Amino acid sequence: QREFTQKKTFTSWINSILAKHTPPYVVSDLYTDIQQGHLLLDLLEVLSGQHLPREKGFNTFQRRSNIENALTFLKSRSLKLINIHVADIIEGKPSIVLGLIWTIIFHFHIEELARTLACTYNQPSLDCSSAIDSSPKASRSAKKSAKIKERWKMSATKALLLWAKEQCSLHGSVSVTDFKSSWRSGLAFLAIIQTLRPGLVDLEKAKARSNKENLKEAFRIAELELNIPRLLEPEDVDIVNPDEKSIMTYVAQFLQYSKNLPESEEDMQEKVREAMGWLAAQEKKLAKLLVETENETYYQKYKEMMSFMETFNQEKTAFLPVLSSKRGEAELSEGQQQMREEWDKVISQINEWKAKLDQMLPSPLDSIEAWLQEVEHLQAEDLPDLQDPFKAMSVFREIIVIFKGLMDCFDSHLDTLQSFKNEDEKSMPLVVPEKLEEMKRRFSNIRSTNPSTFLEYHYGLCSAIANEVKLKLNIWDMKYGAKESVESLLENW
Repeated sequence: QREFTQKKTFTSWINSILAKHTPPYVVSDLYTDIQQGHLLLDLLEVLSGQHLPREKGFNTFQRRSNIENALTFLKSRSLKLINIHVADIIEGKPSIVLGLIWTIIFHFHIEELARTLACTYNQPSLDCSSAIDSSPKASRSAKKSAKIKERWKMSATKALLLWAKEQCSLHGSVSVTDFKSSWRSGLAFLAIIQTLRPGLVDLEKAKARSNKENLKEAFRIAELELNIPRLLEPEDVDIVNPDEKSIMTYVAQFLQYSKNLPESEEDMQEKVREAMGWLAAQEKKLAKLLVETENETYYQKYKEMMSFMETFNQEKTAFLPVLSSKRGEAELSEGQQQMREEWDKVISQINEWKAKLDQMLPSPLDSIEAWLQEVEHLQAEDLPDLQDPFKAMSVFREIIVIFKGLMDCFDSHLDTLQSFKNEDEKSMPLVVPEKLEEMKRRFSNIRSTNPSTFLEYHYGLCSAIANEVKLKLNIWDMKYGAKESVESLLENW
């Protein structure tokens, strides 16, 4: 599955690059087309803007020469090509071809884009490699350079992830923690689109749709409105363990789009002032509302919150571009920093208000709401990445027991919610119908994602068991001279 997804994604990415080549070139089968060598040279010429030497023919010698020229050029850019040999590319070996293309994508696409974010997110710049150990004694500099490269590789990934987080943070509950399961619901893609081009998507409606519907909508809008090539399909992302490299390749295109947006410093400062004024007004409005509704019923409090949020979300759209604007070379201006702090403060106050309202739900809805939040938190949590497989087994077993215990209450809680009589002794509604409908939708979402969540936990458990077995087998894979040492090993096993 992973190899299939990477092949499809990388092929689409290459075709989007080679569309700029003269004449344009279209890859039909990556493993076959790359064997001739011309594809690699065309790709590298477009990406680097340099003319590379090549043999014009297609016989074995000419193909080998062209591939060697491409690999030599990559090495001249200080790219590490581990276990990538000309013969493997001529044979079209899938793992080698995909590894090579990923190296190219990461260096020329992701790394180049993330370089512009390095100062923003306090990551080391690639330029630091030239300042490290330039003394005559630096015979070990190759190893150090490799370590610096590897560290930057991690930093480029982190910078891209932090950028994605920043775009999504403007939309409340949309959380991004990795380039895998965080994107499965499609909400993260839609949130980024909404930040870059406000008004193109309705995130509230999206929260009630299935993962596949959201992914399909996000990819469609990105292609039609943002001119971002469709590298992925919903079925590539809505799986237990989506491919990280494919998602990174696609997300980087949104960063590329954001870099191409026009920006005027003078206009930006004016918009920051306007946004600051609006945020200050929202804070006052919210504080006043909390005081005015202090002695109101839950029903009235919730109605007031809905009214506030509807207006807030409508007005927010006008300020999204400045709230998510790119930072300066070194850091945010003082005005932008204050604006971000004010934004975080307002969002924090809104979330506190929502949390208090959830706690004030009439019984038994308050306990059902608490149950929903606990299950949703577990479903949204990433699989723990533990190096110790024995500890991982224990953690996953514990999570499975907790999750199963929670899901055992699913039917009873749903029955209670559906049979809830929404009126007081005066026949007045206790809870706004919208809240009840929202809770029912969340039950549907939990039901639809429940098998996948269980599968993810068992996948984690099985992976941990497999890793533990591998460790044991590695210990076994040596000669033992004495009978006692073998018996001791068996006892340990």
